[in-house]
Order: sequence, then structure tokens, then C-alpha cells
Amino acid sequence: MLKDRNFNDMGIFKKDKLQIINFQSYGSATRLYVRGRAIEDENIDLDQKGIFNLMKNTWKRFETDEIKNAPIKITFSNGETVEGVTDNDGYYLIDENIAGLQNLANEEGWVKFELSFGNTKLKREILLQNRFPGEMLIPGDNAKFGVISDIDDTILHTGVVSSLKWKVIINTMFKRATKRSQLEGASDFYTKLHMGKSGDEANPIFYVSHSPWNLYRYLELFLKTNNFPKGPVLLRSMASFKMRKKSDEKPQKQKEISNLLTAYPELPFILIGDSGEKDGDIYQEISTLFPGRIKAIYLRSVNHSKRMARIENLFADFKDIPFLMVNKTEEAIEHAKKNGFI
Repeated sequence: MLKDRNFNDMGIFKKDKLQIINFQSYGSATRLYVRGRAIEDENIDLDQKGIFNLMKNTWKRFETDEIKNAPIKITFSNGETVEGVTDNDGYYLIDENIAGLQNLANEEGWVKFELSFGNTKLKREILLQNRFPGEMLIPGDNAKFGVISDIDDTILHTGVVSSLKWKVIINTMFKRATKRSQLEGASDFYTKLHMGKSGDEANPIFYVSHSPWNLYRYLELFLKTNNFPKGPVLLRSMASFKMRKKSDEKPQKQKEISNLLTAYPELPFILIGDSGEKDGDIYQEISTLFPGRIKAIYLRSVNHSKRMARIENLFADFKDIPFLMVNKTEEAIEHAKKNGFI
């Protein structure tokens, strides 16, 4: 018995505590749309220094122990509750019609709630006394447009043009989120777009990336550290990396953008990306599928002559929607002023 207790004290047989991570999402006055994941707590310190610690934390982010088929509960500030359950990978998605959600939102449109495990007899210690914070965004009536932005090479400097984004993984292994560089002036531009021309529009900002949900907290910390407007961060599951995509299947990023435009049929959008991947192709197709909904398209230029030439040809006859290839953020700010966005 003493031997077992010593092993437990050393952490060899000690089980990790349980937690629920809420991914900031979006909804409406009548729609609850909440996503997240229930996993074991790996005690990851995102600001921990040293190469070994950074690599260890990266391993922990991807080697997760999910809590499968676990009942969870959402509790709002008015005491109302909604229940859901996690899937085989520990993810949960609660998509329900509920009236009056806008009454629970703050001045920026954020609805705060608590998440908890519905089954407290899991024989495992649960963090935060089984009370985990969550938020969902409801764009306010003052919003004149929404902004949908890519992350890598659009606001987060990676210094690489690669469809596989291998250097994104390298950077997350060897660089802390608080030490990653934003592209010059990006947060200032996004803040101006968020405030709008009148200064109080609270235009919603949505961040969409091909990165996996495992990097959610890392990217969330990067955005907060660099003073970007708070907004839902929409990523994809690791399972989608393994699945063989059908020839006619759209990229996950395009699906997320389509979902956003469908969710807010009265709200036009500005699309921001880079010229190194498929953002140009995706944004053009989105503008065709949703005519009259796109106010402008901004693409960050990348140091790759062939890709730049391809984008220039792609948009050569693109006249219906304001388009700008952005070399410096000042150009985008000036363009946005000229078009009355800020």
C-alpha cells in the first residue's frame, strides 16, 4: 500500500484531471451554436520557456486524451440550461434554436455561460469545481459588416509559402505564442474594421484557419497578446487531415465561410487572406455563391513570384467587388477609408 502511494505521489499512476475547453463560437438571437472539447488536463503552460518545454507542450497539444460520449451541460446567467454530449473524439457541438439569447449578450455581443460535466461520478477529479467558462458571439444591430480572416501568413507571420504549412508546426514547437510576430499593422487594421466608420459598430471578426483545433489555445493567446479584436476562431479536427478528401469536396475553410454567410443573411462581409494558398480561389467562389454579400477582398502578397502571378491573373477581370493585393497594411487602411469601411 505504501509503495502504491509513493508511485501515486510521483505521478506515475496518477490520472490527469478532466477539463472542458470551449471554442469561442457564434450564434444569433434565436440560435445557440457552441463548440468545444472535453479532454484530460495535460498541464500545458503556453508561456513556458526553453526548447525542451516548447516541444513537450507541442506533443501534449497533439497527444490528447479525449473524454468520449460524456454528457455536458451549459448554464446561462439567467439559470437556463442546455444539454449535449461529446463524440468519440471528445468534441461537442450544440446547435439548437433558443429564443432571447440576445438579452444575455454584453455590449460587444458576447454571451457568457458555464460548461460542466453532466456526470460527476466519473471517478476522476474535475478542474475548476466542474465550472468552465464559455462564450458565444451574437453580432449586434450596429454592425454594418463582418470580417472573415485567414490567420497564417495573413496576420501571423510564418515566413513560408507552403500548402502543407510545415513551418507552422515548426514555429509552434520552437516559438511561444507570446513571442510570435504579427504582420505589420495587422491588429491596428482589424481594430479599425471592428470599430467601423462610426467607431461603435462592433463589426464581428471571425478568424478561419486550416490549423487543427489542437492549436486553438495557442492561436487564441497569440491574438490576445497582439491586441487583435476578440472573435471566434474556427479551425478543423485532426480527423479531417487523415480523411481522404473527395474530388468535389470543398476545403473546410470554405465550408466555415459559407456557414457564416448563411448564419447571417443580412450581413455583408469583408474577406481577408493571403496570396500564397487557395484564399483567392475560395474567396472568388464564395462571392459567386453569395452574390452581393462581399464588400471587399484583401489578399496579403507573399514572396513567391509564381503564386503572385497566378493571383494577379485570377483577379485580372474581377471588377464587381473591390479587391486589393496588400503589400503594406497602410494600403489596406487607405483602401478601407476610401470605401467607407472605417
